[in-house]
Amino acid sequence: METIEPAYGTATLLIIAVGAVLLLLTLILRFRVHAFVALVLVSLLTALVTRIPFADVVPTLLQGFGSTLATVALLVGFGAMIGRILEVTGGAQVLADRLVDVFGDHRAPFALGVASLLFGFPIFFDAGLVVMLPIIFSVARRFGGSVITYAFPCAGAFAVMHAFLPPHPGPVAAGDLLGADIGLLVFVGLVVALPTWFFGAYLYALWAGKRFVLPVPDLLGGGETAQAEGPLPSFGTVMSVLLLPLGLIFLNTGLNTLATVGVVNGDAVWVNILRMIGQTPVALLITVLVAMWKLGADRPAGELEKIMDRALAPVCAIILVTGAGGMFGGVLRASGIGQALAGSLDQLGMPLIVAAFLISTALRVAQGSATVALTTTAGLLAPTVAATTGLSSFDLCFLVIAIACGATVLSHVNDSGFWLVGRFLDMDAKTTLKTWTVMETLLGTIGFGICLIGWWLL
Repeated sequence: METIEPAYGTATLLIIAVGAVLLLLTLILRFRVHAFVALVLVSLLTALVTRIPFADVVPTLLQGFGSTLATVALLVGFGAMIGRILEVTGGAQVLADRLVDVFGDHRAPFALGVASLLFGFPIFFDAGLVVMLPIIFSVARRFGGSVITYAFPCAGAFAVMHAFLPPHPGPVAAGDLLGADIGLLVFVGLVVALPTWFFGAYLYALWAGKRFVLPVPDLLGGGETAQAEGPLPSFGTVMSVLLLPLGLIFLNTGLNTLATVGVVNGDAVWVNILRMIGQTPVALLITVLVAMWKLGADRPAGELEKIMDRALAPVCAIILVTGAGGMFGGVLRASGIGQALAGSLDQLGMPLIVAAFLISTALRVAQGSATVALTTTAGLLAPTVAATTGLSSFDLCFLVIAIACGATVLSHVNDSGFWLVGRFLDMDAKTTLKTWTVMETLLGTIGFGICLIGWWLL
């Protein structure tokens, strides 16, 4: 659904956006309306108030809902199946034991975070999180304490890698629009991402885990310690199952990057076949089949079918709430709120890197999607960047990452990732705002601070 010509000026649209968010929070926190119902209701009211034509209201709602579910439903469903079979067969415990043996008992959250940083290079945020969840839950049950202590280093790692580094779509698109060197962007993005993750995700998780003591949720078999029947799978088998989707997804993201920089022909048949195999839903489907073969071959077919079926039931609410969050973000995009805010900030005449961060932040807050905020901001700034003389290759890279930082901060109720993390960790909206939103804001502001230093020095 394309953005409809705004019916109001920027100031009015800003008031409407703030009012919509406040109404949503009031319904969920004060009146305890289910998040799914509240998101659909507020999305409808926002569409009406912003004067989206009546004939376009329902298509706009369904477009936002459907486009989110198109990715999330398959991803979460297959991810839950992989997680459940790893849990039931003892595979998650095998991996958790090996990680803890290498890093030590006291560094279990750090071990999980490092693993997520490695996995996060080729794999998207949502996919990486659902693949890691059974391992996170297994380690959390083993050592006790709040699940936040173990989950947030992983979630933060996937978040910074997804936002800051190629071959993820946001930084690749922004780098291409602004003329940044993709290879250099990988290096600069990594230099910014590692300290950002350490201070904004790992250290914050250790602090937040003491303040918000949350039990391991009853998802993916997480509520009870799984008792595997028969011999445990080998570490190599477990790693092959976990690395398979990462390797397949890297076929897609890696080839996209190579095609962008002209190393391979993006129209070649073999490139498109590998891209298709590397699409996240296909990669996870292949991984489910391999997991059934490698981990569940010694179980009766009927039992394996029941394991898969039980994996889906707990995640249905997560899928619906996440889709409704995408609906709300879609309405805000279609109403023109994000574009109006970005346009007004672009006229303030502030330093380029600061304007990039603030425009991206405004788009992020207004419509929820980090990738949309990143690519839209880059598109808005591209003419200005092209007309600015004296920008070095490093400057362009820092500019791209500053935009990514703005697209990371203030994840809230219009962000599907907000609901995905909150529901998977069994947190209510208030707790998610106090924890996840704070961590995302820390990641964005710390990363932007590092970019500013690099901008000034280099």
